[in-house]
Amino acid sequence: MRFTHTDGANKDFIHLCHELDDFLNDLVGGEANRAAYIPYNRLDDIHDVIIAYDGNVPIGCASFKRYDNDSAEVKRVFIKPAYRGRGISKALMDLLEKTARQQGYHSFVLESGEPLVAAMALYRKIGYQVIPNYGQYRDMPDSICMRKIL
Repeated sequence: MRFTHTDGANKDFIHLCHELDDFLNDLVGGEANRAAYIPYNRLDDIHDVIIAYDGNVPIGCASFKRYDNDSAEVKRVFIKPAYRGRGISKALMDLLEKTARQQGYHSFVLESGEPLVAAMALYRKIGYQVIPNYGQYRDMPDSICMRKIL
């Protein structure tokens, strides 16, 4: 297992994000049911990505983008189903938090939801706390926003 720091233009990251989108579409009953979220998951403003590899096979990713002067927003966290339950997502989040701290960020914010059972469990386990929905998620009742002080 190896981890690589890259950006939102990386072809392996883009491919993993397509797999994440397919997973989310299956989870919520199709792309139309998550259409309101799609504009907020563009990759062109993501400059910090960590990709997990098994040999040369990309198996998971996590990223962040600037939210404000003190905070970054976690985006596009995904592990291929065959690799789940091995602690890879926690390792990705640890590396992501370390990178954000090195860049001077003091907290992470993120948006998730209860249908993402494993993700919500991970975020709670590693210290994220539910906050009022922020920004574009303010009027999205299915969203659950969280924050962690780094």
